[in-house]
Amino acid sequence: MNVTALDWGIIAAFFIISLLIGLFTAKSAGSSAKEFFLSGRNMPWWLLGVSMVATTFSADTPNLVTDIVRKNGVAGNWAWWAFLLTGMLTVFVYAKLWRRSEATTDLEFYEMRYSGKGAAFLRAFRAIYLGVFFNVVIMATVSLAAIKIGGVMLGLSPVQTLLIASIVTVVYSSLGGLKGVLLTDFFQFFIAMIGSFGAAYYILDLPEIGSLNNLLAHEVVSTKLDFIPDFSDPNLYIPLFIMPIAIQWWATWYPGAEPGGGGYIAQRMLSAKDEKNAIGATLFFNIAHYALRPWPWILVALASLVIYPNISDLQAAFPHIPVDKLGDDLAYPAMLTFLPTGLIGIVLASLIAAVMSTLSTHLNWGSSYVVNDFYLRFVKPDASDKQLVAVGRISTVVLMVLSAVLALALSSALDAFNILLQIGAGTGLIFILRWFWWRINAYTEIWAMAISFVVAIFFEVINPKVNWILIPENQAYLKLIYSVSITTVGWMLVTFLTKPEKDEVLLSFYRKVKPAAFGWKKVLDRYPSEKQEQGTLPKEIGLMLTGTVMIYSALFSTGFFIYGNTLGGAIAAVIALVGGVVILTSWKKMS
Repeated sequence: MNVTALDWGIIAAFFIISLLIGLFTAKSAGSSAKEFFLSGRNMPWWLLGVSMVATTFSADTPNLVTDIVRKNGVAGNWAWWAFLLTGMLTVFVYAKLWRRSEATTDLEFYEMRYSGKGAAFLRAFRAIYLGVFFNVVIMATVSLAAIKIGGVMLGLSPVQTLLIASIVTVVYSSLGGLKGVLLTDFFQFFIAMIGSFGAAYYILDLPEIGSLNNLLAHEVVSTKLDFIPDFSDPNLYIPLFIMPIAIQWWATWYPGAEPGGGGYIAQRMLSAKDEKNAIGATLFFNIAHYALRPWPWILVALASLVIYPNISDLQAAFPHIPVDKLGDDLAYPAMLTFLPTGLIGIVLASLIAAVMSTLSTHLNWGSSYVVNDFYLRFVKPDASDKQLVAVGRISTVVLMVLSAVLALALSSALDAFNILLQIGAGTGLIFILRWFWWRINAYTEIWAMAISFVVAIFFEVINPKVNWILIPENQAYLKLIYSVSITTVGWMLVTFLTKPEKDEVLLSFYRKVKPAAFGWKKVLDRYPSEKQEQGTLPKEIGLMLTGTVMIYSALFSTGFFIYGNTLGGAIAAVIALVGGVVILTSWKKMS
């Protein structure tokens, strides 16, 4: 691939603009910890929504989608499409609750909802566990994608790639805080969208592909096009569709798709102007994430099956790539090497944007845990804003270094995705129920976290060696069923065997966030003067389901039109439009 001076000029301009944004916001970000991590809690829905989309548009996402499509076809994407359900639950049920909490981070929630040593332990442990260890794993998968892109498209070594990406990202993240991240995300989002759509359009016109119709008719591709897996084969439809849609979305914890909201999604909601803007931000995020972006990646993935049908073909085309970095996910950057001068510069800038937007968000989010939930809470409660910002900037650098080191040891984004799902299996239901069920306590979450981790280690590390539980290779989904079942039974037992939180703690939380009263009735009935908020939960669940149908309809409407099924596309588009009118009308009425 020939990267010309024009391409390098586009990339250089992108870096310069990103750095200038960081410098522009540095002064305001450094004025206080609230400014550095929450942008003064005054952000509009459109900026927050675009930032969420940009963050999930990481460089490993098209690689992951390519890996999925090459292995399991378009239907394999239900592994992440199913998370739309929890996304819409967050939009209409949890966004306003998070904003009402007025927490600085979602971990501060623990000492609002629970009390005593258990709550303090949860906050401190998860600050380090999620903010450092778990967060480093996520950033390492993004850095791994950067390594593969840099190696295939620019001939850079892994170390060279990481040095370039890390230095620029750390500079603007540590200087500009969340506001710098949000503004840079906004700029990077449009670069990323132009790059992905432009790449798909050009690749479909390659001589080896011929046209969209030729691609869809190709013998290797035609068997990969179904939206839903073949229901005559349980080895396909159970792991690819039933498991994600029936269990995975509510039972597992995964960054950006946490049941009940959380992580950097919660950070964005907490920084919104008000509840309405928090809802609008998460709604826009889910629409763009699931309905707008997937098809350019899917089309490139399908085209890669024509040009690089096997991993051996990738190895032959890129012999300088280390063997441990070879995989189906390498096919996405491999396809981009066919792009012409000018477009390759835009696409490279878009991929760099994808890497940097995700890394910058995770750096700021992880740093907020380290500063607010560990350093300020347990190390130096009287720290000044200047000290907190300084610790935030130092932790940003440390997190980037740790993730870069781990990235050099990883080989596949899909492997990391599956491991992370396994570690969080069985904990998701707690994050959904803890807002609405008074009986859940700190020990519920502590034991759920411990059990799910031990079970994940057993199934991923120990059991393959000892075979105590026989799991056929074509039934790997049984691991998730076992993990969810064991973890859920474990934390339910702990919940009923331990004391509930004190009434004053429960009442304080209830008064602040005002959840629907039905799950708090046993406590509230002891205090006749306490107002019981009936809430609008049934309506919110109805909007969640309406929004889910709307977005899936929009996603598949696009797919139908691409496949040449005009009638199917039109019907799905009408359904999506009707759902959109209902959602928009309801959102405008929300306070």
